[in-house]
Amino acid sequence: MNFDISHILEQWDYQSGQVIVRKFKGKDGVERLQLRVDLGLLQMNAQGRPDGKHPFGHESLFEHYQQQLEKHRAAHEGSDEGFQLKIEDCSKLQQEAIQYHHRYICLFQLEDYDAVLRDTDRNLRVFNFVQQYAASEDLSWAMQQFRPQLMLMRIRAQGTMALKRDDFDGALKAIEEATEELRNFYRESGRTELADNSPEIHSLEMWQQDLQEKRPLSEREQLEIELDEAVQNEDYEKAAQVRDALRKIKTT
Repeated sequence: MNFDISHILEQWDYQSGQVIVRKFKGKDGVERLQLRVDLGLLQMNAQGRPDGKHPFGHESLFEHYQQQLEKHRAAHEGSDEGFQLKIEDCSKLQQEAIQYHHRYICLFQLEDYDAVLRDTDRNLRVFNFVQQYAASEDLSWAMQQFRPQLMLMRIRAQGTMALKRDDFDGALKAIEEATEELRNFYRESGRTELADNSPEIHSLEMWQQDLQEKRPLSEREQLEIELDEAVQNEDYEKAAQVRDALRKIKTT
């Protein structure tokens, strides 16, 4: 067996600062993704756990821990009390979440936004699980500190999907809600000072500003501008016509 992949790398240049990814089907018919990195490439399955493993017979380690929680509840009359994720549990869940993180970055580059939402929603459930059951606040924060990155990627997929439908208002609303959610995250975490320097919040605010400048005017907004111009120019006949058009919009 020839383990040298030099011929593959020579035909696929690495470009610093860019996400270079491709999708293909293996000989076994499984759809996979490859991410070009500086020292080689990362390969992952497009479905299920990215590395293709089934820990403890489950699709993911997260599902295994969810089953452990259900077993605990069954043995304690439905109570969660006493169920904890120790340092090794949190570490394993975080390492698995990183696999999905790599994949949804690749999927975003491939414009598979539905799959991005699938993987970001999955990781969000993991973050919530760890937040609720980690044995200490420090263990929880070790993962929660990456929540803003996750939320940013999720809203970028949602916003881009809205823009593809020419739904500027929907995209702007989603961005505004996500920005407030991020601020609430820092506030509830007792780290409000981090919000002012958050690159994720800054990125969303810049995106929101850019979309507001590019958003096409609605018919009502265009008529309101025409009305102002007509009044300023003392063109009262046109102003009356524009007012009539505005009334028709308001009554429909």
